[in-house]
Formats: sequence, C-alpha cells, structure tokens
Amino acid sequence: MPAATPGTPSLLRAMNDRAALELLLTHGPLSRTRIGQLTGLSKPTASQLLARLEAAGLVEATGTDEGRPGPNAQLYALNARAAHVGGLDVTPGRVLAAVADLTGAVVGRFELPYAEGSDAVGQVTGALAGALADAGLRPEDLHRLVIATPGAFDPRSGRLRYASHLPGWHSPTLLDELAAALPVPVGYENDVNLAAVAEQRLGAARGHQDFVLLWNEEGLGAALVLGGRLHRGWTGGAGEVGFLPVPGHPLVRQVTRANTGGYQELAGVQGLPALAAGAGVDTSGIPRDAQVPAAVELLRRAAAMPEGPHLAFLRAYATALATGLASLVAVLDPEIVVLAGEAIAAGGDPLRALLEAELAELAPSRPRLVSGEVREHPVLRGALESALATARETVFDTSR
Repeated sequence: MPAATPGTPSLLRAMNDRAALELLLTHGPLSRTRIGQLTGLSKPTASQLLARLEAAGLVEATGTDEGRPGPNAQLYALNARAAHVGGLDVTPGRVLAAVADLTGAVVGRFELPYAEGSDAVGQVTGALAGALADAGLRPEDLHRLVIATPGAFDPRSGRLRYASHLPGWHSPTLLDELAAALPVPVGYENDVNLAAVAEQRLGAARGHQDFVLLWNEEGLGAALVLGGRLHRGWTGGAGEVGFLPVPGHPLVRQVTRANTGGYQELAGVQGLPALAAGAGVDTSGIPRDAQVPAAVELLRRAAAMPEGPHLAFLRAYATALATGLASLVAVLDPEIVVLAGEAIAAGGDPLRALLEAELAELAPSRPRLVSGEVREHPVLRGALESALATARETVFDTSR
C-alpha cells in the first residue's frame, strides 16, 4: 500500500497505535480508560484502537482490574508472543544463546561449548537451535538475531578485526555463509558495545547520553556512547582500548599480531595475580590456568577485607585502570563511566572509590564512576535488547 503522508488519518492511527503499544510495554496491563488518559484519546477512539491492535494480534485481553471500586475494567496487555528475537554471545570458549519474546522476557537459553575444529557457522546454528528448542519455537518464529563477538566486523571488508583469539571466525566469506545458514535478519556487534546497550536500556546508564563503559574480563575494552548513540569508529574498532600505549609501561609493537597492547598488559586479568603477589597478598590456592576466575577470586577477597596487602593490591589495580581510563576521559569528557566486567565488578565499592580518586588525580574532568547494574550475562542481554529495538520498530509500525 502507498506510504502514509503527514496528517493523513492512517498516519495518525499509526502514531496512536505506537503510543499505546509503548505504554503497554512500559507499564504492563492497562484499562481502556487508562490508555485514553495517558494518550489523551477519547474513550471511543481508545476503544477503536484496542480493537484494531487486538485484531492484529499485538494486544490481548488479560483479565479485569479488581482493585478499583465499581464495575471491573477490562485490562489489555502487549501480546508477548507477537514477535521473538535471538541473541548470541560468542567467546573463545563457548557460544551462549537466548531467545526473548516481545516484552524482553527470556523464554529459551542454550550454551554450546567450543569444540576443537568447529566452524563459526556450526557454532551459531547449533547454539541458536538449542535456544529455540528450549523455547519451543521454530527458526521462522524469530524476527531478528544479534550476534556479539570480541572485536568488530569491518564495515568495508566484512572481516572480523581485533579478535585474532576467536577461532574459526576469520574467513572473508563468513558473513555470507552465516546469512545463507540463518533464516532471519542478523546484526553483528562488538561484545563490550552490547554490554553498554544493556546498561543504557536497563542499568546504570539509563537517562545518560554521554558515557564510557570500561570492561575487564577476558580482554580489556571500552564502549563509547556519544549523544545517546554507540560510537563505533571507521573500522568498528572504537573502544579497543586494550591496544592503548600507556605511560610507564613498555611499548607493545606489532599489536595486531600479538593481539595485545600496553593497557591490556598493564591492567588486564592476566597480570592481576602478579600484581597481587607484588602487594604482599597470599596467592596460594589461586588457579593460574584460568585467568578470569583467578582475578575475580583475588579481587573478591581484597574487596571483602580492604586493608593491609589487600588494600595495596586494590590501590595498584586502581592505578593501572586509571592510567588508561584517564586518556579516554581527557578526550571524551563523559558524564559518567560505567565499570563492568567480572574483573572490575569483583572489586566492588572499594575498587570503585580508589579508581575514582586516582582518576581525579590524572584526568582534567571528573566523571562520576558507577558500577554496572546488569550483572547476569550483560553482553547477551545487550544483544537481545538490540534485537528487540529493531523488531519493535517493525512490529509496532501499523501503517504498513
């Protein structure tokens, strides 16, 4: 049908429909009267709107409001089954997949450990199939899929960059192969960027237009949100701060071959056991073959008793983190810095306070440092939120 033009009844209906759907998404079940009050629509118009959305399968009657005096009012809710989306969090060790309904509720989940010799297409399709089976859905039930990876796909060449440690993901034809294997529109995004999306939609960065998210788990990275939008850079590499040269640390040359840089060597998880030992912390019993668990355990112990050698360890780690973060803050002047990733979250408030004090000494501006609030699989949650934003734009558009 022809596109609606400004001021036409079809466009106004579509705008009212969208407003009502957004209200139901935000507030949950609402009565016809309450929808009319919130949108400014008359009762007859609100009734027509709800009848139209119910016929389209976008809303459903869910019961009555028994808490109000007088006749019970019929309540309407967003039909959560009107659309489903998928998200994948890809790391060198596993692929974690989830499926969510239109409200964002996770209805299926599956984890596929990395198998030696497995290819990226097999990893993606296998993990997605497991999550769909767990949700009782078919591939064609998905409206959108977003895949999170370390590094970023270069928008010009289509090749994955900044993630040489991710096995099986560097074929020049990979994106074409994935498109052929997946029966759904697919988006690709850097994992730390998606952690920032999760914090922006659901966590500590809600209501903030300019912020940096500093992340430390298997790698050290950052996400940059400027004017409310992710800043990805020309090749998708904005925020790959692990490659930063840092003062007081030897330069790392050939960084793309080494897949590391000065900031990663200074403050990454691989160096935390040595940093703790240098501060006098007893590191016996700490597993050295698993870098993230070792770092997390050391930081949890230090945060639980921030005194003596533990305090010296936290202070040394805060200085290391502040050394690179000061460069970001000096260039971007963000409103807040969100601290995220297991190897930062484990340090808790003691680490955050020390890092804030160090940053105040090193950077000209003083952004507020806040702890990330999305703790359960933030990268996967960000992938789902990104997919949902696109799916809702399509599903909520009743003008088509």
